[in-house]
Amino acid sequence: MKTSRFFSILLVLCMVFCIAAAGGSAFAADDQIIIGLISPNTGALAAYGTGIVTGADLAVEEINAAGGILGRQVQLIKTDDQSDPTECLNAFNSLVAKGVGLIIGSATSGCTSAITDAANEEEVCILSPTATADSITTEDDFIFRACYADSFQGAIAAAYAKQAGFDKVGVVYCAADVYSKGLFDSFSKACAEYGIELAAEQSSASLDVQDYTNQFTAMVNAGVEFVYAPYYYDVIGPYVVPQARAAGYSGIIMGADGYDTTPDYVVAGADLTAFNDVYWTNHYDPSDTSEKVSSFVQAYEAKYGSIPSAFGATGYDCVYMYKQAIEAAGSEDSVAVRDALADRSAVYECVTGTFSLDESGTPLKGAAIISFQSDGSTVTSKLVDVVTQLP
Repeated sequence: MKTSRFFSILLVLCMVFCIAAAGGSAFAADDQIIIGLISPNTGALAAYGTGIVTGADLAVEEINAAGGILGRQVQLIKTDDQSDPTECLNAFNSLVAKGVGLIIGSATSGCTSAITDAANEEEVCILSPTATADSITTEDDFIFRACYADSFQGAIAAAYAKQAGFDKVGVVYCAADVYSKGLFDSFSKACAEYGIELAAEQSSASLDVQDYTNQFTAMVNAGVEFVYAPYYYDVIGPYVVPQARAAGYSGIIMGADGYDTTPDYVVAGADLTAFNDVYWTNHYDPSDTSEKVSSFVQAYEAKYGSIPSAFGATGYDCVYMYKQAIEAAGSEDSVAVRDALADRSAVYECVTGTFSLDESGTPLKGAAIISFQSDGSTVTSKLVDVVTQLP
């Protein structure tokens, strides 16, 4: 009896040590469906990571409370890419080493583009919440997204400029960033199609630049009253908008989904009225009164005490998109799920819209145009329009 008990204990210890040595491969337990998550949880764009993680966590909590997927509970394995492409690839490799075949991530186009080749080679599904660069997804691969592409997002800005009566515009963008450069390309192409003159073009060499005075002085000298400036919130809030106004530019500044959460990153003591006449395209409007949006916003507020950003909404949507694809496939096998996501007849009823995916794995859906408003003491957001198709 004692000998048998000794060997039983020894066997248990061996199993524990084997699990530890495998770096957590026990996560792929048969009684759970595992989804990996890559997001910028630290670093300059941590607000995006916070949104994606909290949105995804809320979706998993709801799904598990309702019985899970295929009768099994869902677990997220979260990793941090620090908004750095190399760290994103490291995070991807760590998840693959644990046997994860379904991944949500990452937030930015630059990071997501660093893992697309590896995902296709490993036959691992990538479902990005907010990587909008057109080059991210191609036909018949393992890469999908819950967001529209920049070719649509940039063109919306040009269409809005045309509709608002601007016949000449300016652009300030980051030439070294996949996201910013892609939006510049789509915006300038659409301007040509709409007969809008691109009267002034300025760029920054990197996203680390903190002085945009010269760029907006050029906008003033060119006489433009509409400037497209596709940057992220950590550049727009503390630098671009205040410096544009200080340089004498008083016209419209328009950007894209990277502007979300900008009011949280305004320099203390700054003139908040500078943010009037700042517009951007976004994935959803949290003030939307539809049942899908309002129930999500209420649940998110109840859990986290704040209004969900678009990154929270798309992170939430990604989990539910995987749920639908897994159920359609009857399995969490990555190839089977990939085939389900590639089914163009599938319709996803999500917080950020009801849509199907096109041949590249990109949603066919509209975008909200939102503006900032300030009375000098606070900065708030207001829905301007919802664009479902280009004119």
